[in-house]
Amino acid sequence: MKKYEAKNLDEALKAAAADKRVKIEDLKYYVLEEKPGGLFGIGSKAIIEAYTFNDVRDFIESYLKQYFENIGMNVELIVNKLDDNSFNVIVNANNNAILIGKNGQTLEAMKTVLNAAANAQFKCHVHMSVDVNGYKEERYEKLKSTVERIAKTVVKTHVSARLGDLTNDERKIVHQHLSNMAHIRTESEGDGNNRRLKIIYDRDKA
Repeated sequence: MKKYEAKNLDEALKAAAADKRVKIEDLKYYVLEEKPGGLFGIGSKAIIEAYTFNDVRDFIESYLKQYFENIGMNVELIVNKLDDNSFNVIVNANNNAILIGKNGQTLEAMKTVLNAAANAQFKCHVHMSVDVNGYKEERYEKLKSTVERIAKTVVKTHVSARLGDLTNDERKIVHQHLSNMAHIRTESEGDGNNRRLKIIYDRDKA
């Protein structure tokens, strides 16, 4: 992140906003040093690090471009900002099998590394989804159909079902998709690689 120094915090924020061509309210910043001055403010100083979510988007693009250049792969990158600190990354590539890996494991690892790099760079939690050639979108639709069938069976039999290996994103998809289904609730159990999601019959949920 870029640093800005001025006589006080207000002036430092104005300098950062002018440099980035945004409004001050669009800035995210950290105060590194703020020293009041003596008589008439002489010697006062403020130093900040500031960024915008455009900077986060540019960082994601730059990081991934460097990554794919290093492995000698030509790809098309699309980075969309979803909300304040959430981004959707779409990678279009000819050899998508290498990038996806078995059951999407390579794709998930790529997202984890990218997430960690962005979080470290901007000192905040940046959430992102990464998809290759629409793999996740198609997988999510199949997952929704599958868990819906399982949930209907749970309602009929009153016997809970435990799902196999799912990524964090996939567990969220299941939670959201079944959240409004009558007599069904979902919960996660276990930790780390042993974390599993259960679909549970709930007689009292209308």
